[in-house]
Amino acid sequence: MKRQVKYAVSLSAVLIASLIISFFSHTKSTAQFNNSAHGYYNVSCVIDGDTIGLDNGETVRYIGIDTPEIREKESSHWIYKPMPFAEKARDFNRKLVEGKSVKLEFDIQKKDKYNRLLAYVYAEDKMVNIDLVRQGLALVYTYPPNIRYSQKFLDAQREARDNKRGLWAGLEENKISTSEAKNNIGRVRMIEAQVTDTYLTEKLLILNFKDNFKVVIYKNNIPPGFKDMTRSPDKYFKGKIVRVYGIIKNYKAHPEMMLHDFSQLEILK
Repeated sequence: MKRQVKYAVSLSAVLIASLIISFFSHTKSTAQFNNSAHGYYNVSCVIDGDTIGLDNGETVRYIGIDTPEIREKESSHWIYKPMPFAEKARDFNRKLVEGKSVKLEFDIQKKDKYNRLLAYVYAEDKMVNIDLVRQGLALVYTYPPNIRYSQKFLDAQREARDNKRGLWAGLEENKISTSEAKNNIGRVRMIEAQVTDTYLTEKLLILNFKDNFKVVIYKNNIPPGFKDMTRSPDKYFKGKIVRVYGIIKNYKAHPEMMLHDFSQLEILK
């Protein structure tokens, strides 16, 4: 009887120990996924140039970049309608990561409003985010608080621009007017024009131009030294000639350019 009791106690101790180990292993795994600086995951599919799916069901949005859209929303559904270079960005991304194990490095904000993981993605120790920018297949997309490598992204973009790669081919040689913006949807273009007036919302600064063309800037993308612009934007912009560059998109049937980094804007006179 004593031997049976002793065996039962030993077995219980083993079971309790196993449960404790299992609990802490699960806790550690969950904590690593949600809170660590990096981790390794398997890529099941490439959705587009800056978004991938993992085999655990999570979706990852690349930090710091914006690639041309591969789908467009019409009414309540999405259709396959790739912008220029959207397929090239997707294919470049696919070649580097699809079906492979990649390292994800997280910044301060771990997920976006769509519940996607936000990460710097590494394939064989090379950051894919920056490679896309360097090849001219993505624009810098600065979105605080995830700005750990913002200067590296800007340096890579400057290299792509100087070498006229991808989206940057013919940019400065082929400036367009605001009246031509509607015919350049989906393309990276440079425009020099006069600001007619400005408009502020809680999150955005909007510059209006002739021909229903707008430039939109998130307030949190305006550097600290320029915050006065968000208090009296007319003083800085109204009547001024500015130079902007970026992807022209269609918003409510009018051409619009969203600036994801303040370097995309220059006041000329």
